[in-house]
Amino acid sequence: MANEKPSTQTQPHGDAATRKKTETSVAEAGSSAEKKVTPKNALLGLQHVFVSNVWLDPVFVAGAIGLPLALSSNMVNAIFIVSGLVTLIQATKLVRLPIVQGPSAAFDALMIAAGTAGSLAAAGTSIFISSLIFLVLCLTRVIEKLRFLFAPIVSGVIIFLVGVSLSGFTLSEFLGGAPGDKGFADPKTLAVSIITCVLVVVLSQFGKGMVKALSYLIALVVGTALSLAFGMADFSAVASKPWLGLPKFMPYGGFDFNAAIFVPFFIAYLVAIMEALGVYQAATEIQGTKLQDRQVRYGLAGEAAGSAISSLIGGFTTTAYPQNVALLKVTDEGKTRTRVPVIIAGVVFVVLGFIPKAGAVLSLIPSPVIGAIFLPAAASLISTGFNTLRKVESDDRTQVVIGLSLLLGIALPNALSGLEGGAHVFFSNSILVGAFSVVILKALIIDLPNFIARHADERTKQAE
Repeated sequence: MANEKPSTQTQPHGDAATRKKTETSVAEAGSSAEKKVTPKNALLGLQHVFVSNVWLDPVFVAGAIGLPLALSSNMVNAIFIVSGLVTLIQATKLVRLPIVQGPSAAFDALMIAAGTAGSLAAAGTSIFISSLIFLVLCLTRVIEKLRFLFAPIVSGVIIFLVGVSLSGFTLSEFLGGAPGDKGFADPKTLAVSIITCVLVVVLSQFGKGMVKALSYLIALVVGTALSLAFGMADFSAVASKPWLGLPKFMPYGGFDFNAAIFVPFFIAYLVAIMEALGVYQAATEIQGTKLQDRQVRYGLAGEAAGSAISSLIGGFTTTAYPQNVALLKVTDEGKTRTRVPVIIAGVVFVVLGFIPKAGAVLSLIPSPVIGAIFLPAAASLISTGFNTLRKVESDDRTQVVIGLSLLLGIALPNALSGLEGGAHVFFSNSILVGAFSVVILKALIIDLPNFIARHADERTKQAE
């Protein structure tokens, strides 16, 4: 009997070990498959290209400024190339997360204002200097010491507000602009946007396999085809674009420092940093991993270097895109933790940067289609932020901090919309307002009282 006892105990252990080994092998095999350039990963990469905002921002800014074709094409080429290169380097070497890089919408209004005033050279100089400042902060590891600011309560609020901020843009595109615009909320516009959005939701939630993984791409193709059928899309302008093009060095002129322009651009860069950190956090939350100091340092350094280079060849900042991270949640990418589709997207962006004609095709996708595919992505980020906030210890003080921060981030920009200059840049951005609010309120309502209480306990213990 004494000899049988070890035998009966060892066998189950051996079976469990065997099962665990087999499961591990299967998981590793699946992981290995996801790291290959397969047709599925190639299509997922193209989906990232279409869903991203990389082509939309430069086209929007150039059109609003009224840039001539040469400078407009140069801006698009520069942003495509830099976005692609930074995406590749970030995904493979630096932050090592499946995130797509592109121009930050926080700079759109500033670039338009500078461009219409004939100060694009000063705008480029401001971005270049701001980028170098943050690059130094990253390389000296000072940025890591600021990580305490991004506890779950802070990152949750930022992720939530990134989704809310994105929803404003997506709804405008979804409805076809603003009241008074041609085609705003007319039956054709709503038919395209609603059908495209419903396709995204249905395919991503109820589809299986490739249909689920490529839900956004399928919906985009269907929406664009429907727009063509309704006469809402016109790709004839593609013919006027050249096949090949290279960005020029400092196309707007030499360095031109203007303090009045630099301050709002520096503040806007803070917004881009806040947004990027929220995106990093969202990506790790979706993948079930923890954001490391190294990822923050290297990721933000990569974005700063990319922004500096972009400003020298006619582009503007590059930052991590929230809508592409949202794709990780509704496709298989979040579960498999693969970075191959994003790497493929980076390669495509670089190629497109040298082919203005291809970039023109992307820029002419109708706005209702763009809004329809962005809307579920924004909703996904809001839910991710909500889930992050659920991890925060629930008590009266944390609820006050969360509630006030979200309220200020959502309501204050609209209440102070009449401000001008640097104050307008700060208070018009819900992400920046919410981020500063939650950091300050957390320090005053949670951290400071806890610090005082700890010291009081220590003194009590010493007295005893």
